[in-house]
Amino acid sequence: MAPRNPRTAKRAEADVAAPTMESLLATKEIVVACGPGGVGKTTTAAASALMAAVNHGSKVLVLTVDPAKRLANALGLDGIGNTEHRVPDAAFKAAGVKPRGELWAAMLDTKESWDSLIAQHAPDAQTRDEILANPLYQNIAGRFIQSHDYIAMERLYEIHSTGEYDLIVVDTPPTRNALDFLDAPERLADFFSSRLLRWLIVPYRSKLINVATKPFYQISDRVLGTEFMGDISEFFILFQTMYDGFVERSKAVGRLLSDRRTTFVVVSTLEATPLREAEFFAEQLTERKLHLGAIVLNKVLPDYLRGRAGTKVAEAMKDRSEDIAAALAPSLGPTSGALGDPAQIARVLTEVADSYLNFQIVALREMEERSSLAVAPEVLATVPFFDTDIYDLSGLLRLGEQIWA
Repeated sequence: MAPRNPRTAKRAEADVAAPTMESLLATKEIVVACGPGGVGKTTTAAASALMAAVNHGSKVLVLTVDPAKRLANALGLDGIGNTEHRVPDAAFKAAGVKPRGELWAAMLDTKESWDSLIAQHAPDAQTRDEILANPLYQNIAGRFIQSHDYIAMERLYEIHSTGEYDLIVVDTPPTRNALDFLDAPERLADFFSSRLLRWLIVPYRSKLINVATKPFYQISDRVLGTEFMGDISEFFILFQTMYDGFVERSKAVGRLLSDRRTTFVVVSTLEATPLREAEFFAEQLTERKLHLGAIVLNKVLPDYLRGRAGTKVAEAMKDRSEDIAAALAPSLGPTSGALGDPAQIARVLTEVADSYLNFQIVALREMEERSSLAVAPEVLATVPFFDTDIYDLSGLLRLGEQIWA
């Protein structure tokens, strides 16, 4: 056997050791896409799931909890809801690709998910029916404290428990605080055991009202109405019968998020505010001992802008704009016309060169931002600024190819 070339061996080991989004997703069952709003979380989540289905031969689900409907259109589906739908073969064919696996999609329906959760955790059929029929529940289900964030984690746990999918990619809710969805299960459980809640329901559980609190309830009845206060109290009394179930499930969700089979992908742009939020979120994931698999930076200027050769071309274009304009003018038309006017051509050349140099400054700043990220993930992927919006499967594939390897 020929001796092993040390240099070749070292290079091969480096290639194996360098993680990519492809290798990351190949070893995980759950990927949670998170980060600030408006940075492309939904499309990044969908593109990651798409690439896994195309390349790994896996059965993949992308679960979006963003109310926007763009994802359904991009995946070639007329509409998606709580029930998972398979992306049709025709959508892949139109994009010119034949997947090795299957891609499924679902969009969280908060009200439907809450109804299902109540049916599952209610102690009996009568309690279930009373909660679902309660006027307060019908009006605020899906809108009260941490509801959207909680049900997203609940739905993830429920789907994962079925074992139907090799990989689930979750697009987290748009929230003012990126950590809300992580804290939602515990906060909701705490709310249903809070002192405020006991104050609300005590007069309807017992006819004995403390003298000190009686004026509060009398005023509440006058302002809100006795019937409304009764609906509130009935709603929370019924919900408290499911408290143990909520607590148990919240702990199970926490265990699932910290499991080695789960990873988090933080999505951001290199703009100052989103990047600070993304860094904070990444640091919090690390502190909570949750796996930070990747940071994906969207809308990054192309690498060629940082090259010295481009600088020289732009500077030469400015310095020699009049000479270049004089050479170009005859081929563009009569000198009396706008196209053939050397002065106008020189102005355009100067503006183009200045614009290039300004973009180069931004590109260099972006590179500095990338290199100074406070938290180092396993994978750092960048996606260039696309000229057009992503509105179909082909666009998702273009995005996916940028972050995949």
